[in-house]
Amino acid sequence: MPKLTNEENSLDELDCKIVRLMQLDGRMSYKAMAKELNVSEFTARKRLKRLIAEKVIEIVAVSAPSKIGYNVFGNLKIKIDLKKSDYILKKLCELDAFVWVGLYTGSMDIDADFVVCSMTELDELIIEKVSKIDGIISTETSLMVKLVMDKHVWGTAWDK
Repeated sequence: MPKLTNEENSLDELDCKIVRLMQLDGRMSYKAMAKELNVSEFTARKRLKRLIAEKVIEIVAVSAPSKIGYNVFGNLKIKIDLKKSDYILKKLCELDAFVWVGLYTGSMDIDADFVVCSMTELDELIIEKVSKIDGIISTETSLMVKLVMDKHVWGTAWDK
């Protein structure tokens, strides 16, 4: 298979297989990975280290927020003064409650997912922190009532 590229990365078939394996088991040993991929342990280690260094993948423990004290989950849609977007995005990313922040097209400019321990913390997040950031015009909060799916395995775009 030829090298597959997008705007930021250049991956070959072996890189894609490593990504898929790590999505399934981020603790897989180099030895097991090498055996699965039919390559040397040196090759598996070298490739994985490069994928991590290039930020193609990140190895982290994904926790269940509700099992570690976070009881309120949701989404905040934010309308902003786009001239101040860099400043606003930086300030939002500094707030620990946000686990995902993105600049979007559409009727709202920023979409941010949050986890907090209580409604009191949510009130503090929105009223005392977010609404005081210069350039924020309005917010719309949605609370999650039921988590239906939390997926972290999607392979690569070239798997199809």
